[in-house]
Amino acid sequence: MVTASTVQITVLRGRDEECRAIRRLLGGLPECGGALVFQGEPGSGRSALVGYAHRHADRCAVLASAGLAEEAALPYAGLQRLLDPVLDRAEELPGPQARLLRRALAGGGCPAQRRLALGLAVLRLLAVAARDRPLLCTMDDVDRGDTPTAQTLAFVARRLRRLPVAVVLTATVAPDGLPGHRLQPLDERDSAAVLADRLPDPPVPPVAAALGAAARGNPQALVDLAEVLTPAQCRGDEPPPEAPPADGALGRAYRARLDELPADTRNVLLLAALDEDGEPDTLVRAARAGGASVAALAPAEVAGLVRVDAHRVAFPHPVARAVVVAATPLAERRAAHLRLAGVLDGPDHRLGRALHLAAAAAGPDPALAAELERAAVTAGGPRACDALERAAELSDDPAHAAARRVDAAAYAWTAGSARRARRLLSGLTAGPVPAPAAARAELLRGEVELRCGRTPTAVRTLLGAADALAATDRPLALAALARAGEALCFGGEQYRYADLARRARALARPNDPPAVELTSTYLAGVAATLSGDLHQAGPALRRAVVLGGQLAGPALTPAALSWAASAGLLVAVDGAAHRLAERAVEVAHGRGELSALPRALELRAMAEYWLGRHEAAAESSREGLRVARETGQANAAAVHVGLLAVLAAVRADRETCLGRLREIGEAPAPHSRPRALAQWALAVLDLTDGRHADAAARLAALARPGTGRGQVLVQVMATPYLVEAAAHLPHRPAAAAALALFDRWASSTASPSRRALSARCHALLAPRGSAEAEERFRAALRLHPADAGFERARTALLFGRELRRARRPRDARTHLHDAWEAFTLLGVDAWADQATAELRAAGESVAAPAPAAAHLLTGQQLRIAQLVAEGATNREVAARMFLSTRTVDHHLRNIFHRLGIRSRTELARALT
Repeated sequence: MVTASTVQITVLRGRDEECRAIRRLLGGLPECGGALVFQGEPGSGRSALVGYAHRHADRCAVLASAGLAEEAALPYAGLQRLLDPVLDRAEELPGPQARLLRRALAGGGCPAQRRLALGLAVLRLLAVAARDRPLLCTMDDVDRGDTPTAQTLAFVARRLRRLPVAVVLTATVAPDGLPGHRLQPLDERDSAAVLADRLPDPPVPPVAAALGAAARGNPQALVDLAEVLTPAQCRGDEPPPEAPPADGALGRAYRARLDELPADTRNVLLLAALDEDGEPDTLVRAARAGGASVAALAPAEVAGLVRVDAHRVAFPHPVARAVVVAATPLAERRAAHLRLAGVLDGPDHRLGRALHLAAAAAGPDPALAAELERAAVTAGGPRACDALERAAELSDDPAHAAARRVDAAAYAWTAGSARRARRLLSGLTAGPVPAPAAARAELLRGEVELRCGRTPTAVRTLLGAADALAATDRPLALAALARAGEALCFGGEQYRYADLARRARALARPNDPPAVELTSTYLAGVAATLSGDLHQAGPALRRAVVLGGQLAGPALTPAALSWAASAGLLVAVDGAAHRLAERAVEVAHGRGELSALPRALELRAMAEYWLGRHEAAAESSREGLRVARETGQANAAAVHVGLLAVLAAVRADRETCLGRLREIGEAPAPHSRPRALAQWALAVLDLTDGRHADAAARLAALARPGTGRGQVLVQVMATPYLVEAAAHLPHRPAAAAALALFDRWASSTASPSRRALSARCHALLAPRGSAEAEERFRAALRLHPADAGFERARTALLFGRELRRARRPRDARTHLHDAWEAFTLLGVDAWADQATAELRAAGESVAAPAPAAAHLLTGQQLRIAQLVAEGATNREVAARMFLSTRTVDHHLRNIFHRLGIRSRTELARALT
């Protein structure tokens, strides 16, 4: 187990806004006072904020206390503990106020009609105590103590503006009439920082992401997870914990609150914990069936153990639900399950009823197992896995149990739980497994291994599954071959793809439905592409794209759409590929197929890269990375990190690129796709910095054209950079070979953008200042689509540089100015700077933007601001800058914040 740090952590991650609010409050003393109320679930950092206030109150006297559940029935007990250090100064109050205050704090109570006077007495006492120096009063967990104390402090907190007194309160629910700062869950970055603060060595990024997801952004849950993390889990060698420990500090906090509740509240709370659907009507009926009322939950709501609204009964954190269940004896849990099953009598509740009955079952029950299976297949979704796993446990036939376990594993994998899927599959060794179920299990093992493990193992497993399925389920056998192909390409073994195509031909039939034909045609097209037979590859891949658009009903799956999108990228129909990938993402989201999302988002990002929408591609990869890490798909995550590194390098964002490369680390195999993407990103940085030989060497080593070994497809994508680097070198055999392959591919497509890149590459390799170079550059500019954006600007920059070096500065300036404008529009500052330097070398000065805006905004923000100031709508800005409307909205909010303005009119004035 890793030894978590015991050093007090004074940096509060993810609480910058709250810390600023505390500093503002204390900084206003003694001129004016005020109050802050921080509200949030247990473990959200409320007590840490109180400690932060104490550390920054060096100019203040401090009164501190906390609400105690043990004293909740003692009126003013919390107030007595808070004021005790200054109670001797009550003699400075008017006699009636002093007597009223002393009586209340001594346990004599306060009549209702005298509460106003008591509140004013407390207020005056604080004013007297603050005469010497400003005063800070804090009460942690104010809502856990006695109600009169909370009411009195709320009264005082509303009347501090003219007093040198600051009050900081924390609560699960803010006292009535006081605005509260709701503490939000930590984001992924802050969660990773909390873990890094607590551990001797920060966990690798996938582990940090998984722990952040398990903690749900709760700081204490993160600390609890850090305390049980083993070194192997920290390194990523073993799976990390799936949930915070129930006996950790967060679990103990919830258990303490649970123990304080009355019995009827705990009984109803147990029903809520066991009913994962969270429907209030179900809870009302189940409580009534047990002779209770849902109103009994009120103390649990006040304690922060549950939230109830008109549509849902929810727990603030999974640990809270787990604690409620674990604290209840087995017999009571079974009785509660039966009560819930008894009220779930509608057809929409079939699965829920069966699950509750199964939870109460004490031994094998074949009839109930069959009902669970039927309900799971009908309902689908994540809970189908629960139902089928329980059905396997209740089965008295080992064959039925094995088949149900395989189905449960499939649902687990679809829902994004790779670890659960593996656990279910590993349990198949305990007994006989029917041949069809065994074959499906091998297919599932292979897919999980492809996304999460070692691709050589995935290839062997998937090929074995294809052989086992060939005689009984051709569509699944073809799917296994397609997955094996993905594994081969991931590992850089494309030369083996021809064998897959041969197997696929044996499985194909003339009248196959579209989904089956798509898979076999896709395999044939990819194999032909990788073997260099582009004449055969083009028609097959275009047919796969067409078939992808014809999918409907059960055949419309994220996998089939992803294969069609991949086919579209290989024949350079980028728009169609993007539509298919986008549809795959939509279908995966709509059906809850989380395991399919990372691959679909990878393909969408690739299409957006080729369409010149680099920011959109980065958004797709960031989403793909998040989902891949949440679902434990280490290989998919590494691909997305590699893509993000390339996109950052292309934009000359060195810091972001190197940060992404550190995330990849040394884990990927030498010839794997993530390693190739990392080398491509480093090569682009080398090229930007003028290390042409290093850049060319990196890119040339990605693959060995003609052998099918290495990352051939990545090298093809990177060929324009390889040629640009090699153009500065005396010997260019690797670049010439790669360009020959790129030319054959580009000429086999109908893509003007690919042919434009080919023409640009030939221009770079032509003799400097030659008519051939100029002709090729002009051809490239003609071929670039109008919306090519970045690549067209790169061509203009390279052409302008060529003309300037050929001592034609006047001709050069036209192209260099076009490049500068495009790069500025896209917010690519480093490339805009290169264009500026070339323009100055060509004898033209480039006007700098307004000093204030230039210093406060990034290049992209400045261009967005200029367009908005000219009257463009957010949608128009998005279209002109090849961004999503959401991205423009985000940038515009940041622009307003940075410039200190609130309207578009003010923005226009700020830029004039």
